[in-house]
Amino acid sequence: MFWRVVIGLVIMAVGFHMVWKTDLYMEFVGRIRFAEEHMGLSGGTRLFLKLVGVGACVVGMLFATNLIQDSFFALISPLFESLY
Repeated sequence: MFWRVVIGLVIMAVGFHMVWKTDLYMEFVGRIRFAEEHMGLSGGTRLFLKLVGVGACVVGMLFATNLIQDSFFALISPLFESLY
């Protein structure tokens, strides 16, 4: 349990850092063509990286609180209801 919390906090910290220092990550990965075409005029890559960072924060919180499995199954289960 201790390591799950530590790993969740690390994931949250990386996500927060991605939102806070987006330009650093943008220099590392470069411009993302899909994001530039579909997510805004010239800041599509920045917006995409910020959304990835927020997503990482959410996943880190779910992982640290051990709710990730329940959340994953709640999102995926409607896809498989027709199989039952």
